[in-house]
Amino acid sequence: MPVTLPLAGAPFPGTGLATGPGSAAPSPSATAASAQQPALPGSLPGSAPGSPPRELIVPDLIAAAPGGVSAAQIAAIEKLGQVRAVLPIAGARITVNGNPVNVLAAPAATLRPWTPPATADNPAVWSDFARGDLITTTGTANGLGLAPGTSYPVTAGIQSTLTFGTGALLGVPGVDGIVNEATAQHLGLVQDVAVLINAPAASMDALAGQVRGVLGGGGQVVRLVPVVISTTLPVLTHVPSGRPANYLTLYQESAAHYCPGLSWTVLAAIGQIESDNGRDMGPSSAGALGPMQFLPSTWAAYGITGFGDTGPPNILNPFDAVPSAARMLCTDGAAAGGQALRQAIFDYNHANWYVDEVLTLAGEYASEYG
Repeated sequence: MPVTLPLAGAPFPGTGLATGPGSAAPSPSATAASAQQPALPGSLPGSAPGSPPRELIVPDLIAAAPGGVSAAQIAAIEKLGQVRAVLPIAGARITVNGNPVNVLAAPAATLRPWTPPATADNPAVWSDFARGDLITTTGTANGLGLAPGTSYPVTAGIQSTLTFGTGALLGVPGVDGIVNEATAQHLGLVQDVAVLINAPAASMDALAGQVRGVLGGGGQVVRLVPVVISTTLPVLTHVPSGRPANYLTLYQESAAHYCPGLSWTVLAAIGQIESDNGRDMGPSSAGALGPMQFLPSTWAAYGITGFGDTGPPNILNPFDAVPSAARMLCTDGAAAGGQALRQAIFDYNHANWYVDEVLTLAGEYASEYG
């Protein structure tokens, strides 16, 4: 069930936004380790130097209140157990060319990490966003017949026009579009109408109840990660051959060649979560290293030399590390899919929240890259 947004221009109490979202700090990078990493031009978020954002955040819940979420309520949600990050957002239901559209707004720097991988890494989306254009889901754009670069009449807190930029996956059910802060203020969107919440280790039902308690009467909390996450993910049978040129083909070829039957999207999700596609090589607080964050003891058991390289396996080398991750997952039964895949991911990192996070992100990669 999607979250319900109020009409733009509806009265709301002045809240005064508290601090920005708190996110978990990445593990320290090792300069020497990064220096040994072969250059892989970017095809996935963060795989090229300077590609924002550095860390992607999966929104697990969205909480909304008709009059806006107060600064005190935002602070209280941040302090709930297992909450890793929150993002207060403006929003409202507006009409575009006579059709209702649910729109959210936040600064690009804070909103971008919360969007799905291909959206976060698409410079055209964020160029249009910075210009003040409306970004919608592809389905909304097609359904309303919106053409890029075309202006449409908008009814919000005021009568105005808005230029449609491009279509993109947004990853929040019931949210049709996003705009930047300046456009939100111009249109009269409701300040801090909702909060996105990341809490991968939490019991979502229990956390949702706690958030409802913070919001009080009239508050609405919607779970964004499905209760049962599908493990039906695409398996490629025809992939490029030869040495991969980027992380996208590295994940694809590693799955196909080193674990037939495993979806490459699982490797991509693990690589994103563990190291931001090789940008944070560790060591982690537990001593894990490399793009797939192997512990040395695990590497000793599963590390292999991949893609025709010679010499001993190098935990810091993506051409060894990603095939080794595929090998480990395959040994644990990942190629069978279903519950076997879930168990294999659990064996990779012993936490149920980690399994859900990997499969959620894998599903987003599947939606965007096919």
